[in-house]
Amino acid sequence: MKISMMMSYAGGFVEGARRVAELEKVGLDVVWIPEAYSFDAISQVGYLSAITSRVEIGTGIINVYSRTASLTAMTAAGCDYVSNGRFILGLGASGPQVVEGFHGVAYEKPMQRIKEYIEVCREVWKREKGLSYTGQTVQVPLPAGQGTGMGKPLKLINHPVRADIPVWWASLKDLSVEATAELADGWLPVFFMPDKFEQVWGTALKKGLAKRSPSLKPLEISAGGLLAIDESLVGEAKDKVLDMARPNVALYVGGMGARGKNFYNDICREYGYEQEAAEIQDLYLSGKKDEAARAVPREMLELTNLVGPAGYVRERVAAFRAAGVTMLSVSPVGNDHVAALSALRSLI
Repeated sequence: MKISMMMSYAGGFVEGARRVAELEKVGLDVVWIPEAYSFDAISQVGYLSAITSRVEIGTGIINVYSRTASLTAMTAAGCDYVSNGRFILGLGASGPQVVEGFHGVAYEKPMQRIKEYIEVCREVWKREKGLSYTGQTVQVPLPAGQGTGMGKPLKLINHPVRADIPVWWASLKDLSVEATAELADGWLPVFFMPDKFEQVWGTALKKGLAKRSPSLKPLEISAGGLLAIDESLVGEAKDKVLDMARPNVALYVGGMGARGKNFYNDICREYGYEQEAAEIQDLYLSGKKDEAARAVPREMLELTNLVGPAGYVRERVAAFRAAGVTMLSVSPVGNDHVAALSALRSLI
């Protein structure tokens, strides 16, 4: 199994980048760069490429509305070029608040759009012919009657380092997860419980995998959470660490989207926490964020994170592996990330 981490900005970007360079020496395989509506992810990929030599660098994630499909393909090829074949293109849909409110683009057909972006990217990277694509959300060149009429199919000028840059999809709901299993190289789920994931996504994954092209490698999955390995982490000491995850879970389950339009809340319900999901949302939307955090089920925290003595964490790693997870995505607790990753590496 590989080990990945989201880029940490504690102490500033340069300090965070320096930590990545240190962590790759002790076994960090992948670093994910977020974007949302903060600084762009791509410039940071370039910086990290220059100061590292082994770690893979992925966008975690960029949305498919703020860049055209062709620009996304060009950008990924450029990132793969400067990193010497170490780039991962992580894609997602974001949400209407960001896409329409910040980028001024209509939030339409997000799943179809990601599918078409994946197809366009792969066509561009192959360079077999000039790009000509007619989809529901992407049409290149522009159709007759639009623009000047002077557009023509073009090939990327440069030969990419790889024609098969890995594409990972951050999908949540059934149809998108099914499409992910069919088309993407990797899946970036959220709140992944290896013990219960099948009751949420099992059917969708099976349907998608049944349609997966034999030309694609097996689907990779990245999942995990907080990482803390110590023999003292039992009872209240363990609970104290797990409690650190409560505010973030409450934010997503309670505050991401309106009632009836919160996919994270839906996932919580599908895991069997219907009453807790409703309570978290009620409390969060009423401004009672601390109470919402306290309402997060402890079992959910237990099964989505890697916290406890070494023997216990080894068992949880085995559970993730048995569920098909190929990459543990962890957030080390405390200041000594090198020691935390070294300890995890010894258990894999």
